[in-house]
Amino acid sequence: MKKHQWLAGLAASALLLTALGCSPNANQKPDASAAPEQSKKDKIITIAYSEGGTTMDPAEASDLTSDTLVVAAYDQLVTYGVKTVDGGQVAKTDEIKPMLAKSWTVSDDKLTYTFQLQENAKFQSGNPVTADSVAFSLDHLKNSKAGSFLYQLSGIKAYTVKDAQTISIQLEKENHMFLQMLALYNFSILDDKVVKEKGNDFLAKNAAGSGPFTIEKWDPASEAVMTANKNYWQGAPQVDKVTMKFLKEASNRVMLLGKGDVDLAIEIPPKDVADLKNNANLTVKSDASNRILYFALNTTKKPFDNVKVRQALAYAVPYDQLVHDVMYDQAKPLKSAVPSNTPGYSDSGFIYKHDLDKAKQLLKEAGYENGLSFDLTLGSGFQDWEDDAVLMQAEFAKIGVTMNIQKVARAQFLQMQRERNLTAYISKWTSFVNDPSYHLGFLLYGKGTSNYGNYKNAKVDELWEKANNEADQAKRNELYKQAQELITADAPWLYLYEYNRIVGMNKNLKGYVYYPDEILRFYPMSKGQ
Repeated sequence: MKKHQWLAGLAASALLLTALGCSPNANQKPDASAAPEQSKKDKIITIAYSEGGTTMDPAEASDLTSDTLVVAAYDQLVTYGVKTVDGGQVAKTDEIKPMLAKSWTVSDDKLTYTFQLQENAKFQSGNPVTADSVAFSLDHLKNSKAGSFLYQLSGIKAYTVKDAQTISIQLEKENHMFLQMLALYNFSILDDKVVKEKGNDFLAKNAAGSGPFTIEKWDPASEAVMTANKNYWQGAPQVDKVTMKFLKEASNRVMLLGKGDVDLAIEIPPKDVADLKNNANLTVKSDASNRILYFALNTTKKPFDNVKVRQALAYAVPYDQLVHDVMYDQAKPLKSAVPSNTPGYSDSGFIYKHDLDKAKQLLKEAGYENGLSFDLTLGSGFQDWEDDAVLMQAEFAKIGVTMNIQKVARAQFLQMQRERNLTAYISKWTSFVNDPSYHLGFLLYGKGTSNYGNYKNAKVDELWEKANNEADQAKRNELYKQAQELITADAPWLYLYEYNRIVGMNKNLKGYVYYPDEILRFYPMSKGQ
């Protein structure tokens, strides 16, 4: 974390946000002696984010802030259920519930889904949500730059508008993830009449949705302001306004949260969790997430074309130290290529522990008794990655392995990663669809679009393909288990850890729900004592 001085910025922030301090319960009758604006404070939520976003187009959005704007302004055909875990609300991603589609039927061969739309759903323009709107939105996603791969992954073959409220979608083949994918923000339903009038470019900086909030202002350098859609078809939100403040430095977000100048802050550094928990006015949620951190080894480059070298490094990773000293226990060890809260997860093949003697033995068997050296390419922007790399560098040196850390700017790293020529790199990944098929299909399937380490095992590919065509979940999970065991034995990754999603909020903020995509949903939120 950068050390910096920012008293002047703090003073400015305090002046700017003073109006958002403590207030009475919005559900109580306000004191007649209070200033008129006092009772309005419970109707405003202020959130501290790190980045300002890049687009409001659902098909092109790919960063957390852009995704959040989309979810606030748009609806999808279906959504996820919600369950209670340890007293908190968490999305139940294996339960699909109606949203713009009030119901649907599935053909016996599981290839045709027919959706019946809500009759009362309207876009923010006042236009009705129709089957033509759905068809237009699918066309938009199919022809997009960023989101088209999700359209392809969904396996959609064609769609047919039956009438104003009914649309059928045909699949190329059975896809057990199809409904889960429709719940993704990329599959948001667009106001086709508005977009046809304004043009597709309109969507980059403007919303054309049916969601609970309208985007009143969006300045990526400072803030976004959303106002409640009072005519929202599911009922008006419980707050009138949501302001997202964009504060790149985590210390700024933490300090404003501690002072009560923001209601909620995301991306809290693990080192600050203990202090924030001691603040009686705050609640800190630290939920197990789908976000994983792994150390990829290019299996087509020496020395990592030798499985015993890869396994040797797996025995040299100081697993506990990474979780305790770097992540302050706000993470847990990764023990499979699949996150542990994913249905179908198995760690049955995980045999590694910090054992330098075992690591040396494997290096000797691989023909590297006298050691070896390699380059780790490290993208900037994540302090824990740098700390992890330094710790592992020291441990690798104890077994005669020299790891040269080459730091590059984040944008350069992403480009180098896409070129698939790096010898080794550290990367994180979040699977929005909580399913091993989605996760492994991107990252470790031989033809996976994000398989930047060039891992290929014909048996793993066969198991993945067979699982995709298996309707029975128990049988699918057994196939995924076998695939995970093979991957762990092959060690194309050094498993580091699974992040917790850390969010700090004022205790009077209600309705926070954790989702695997880590996007905040503002519609359920309210404020009160």
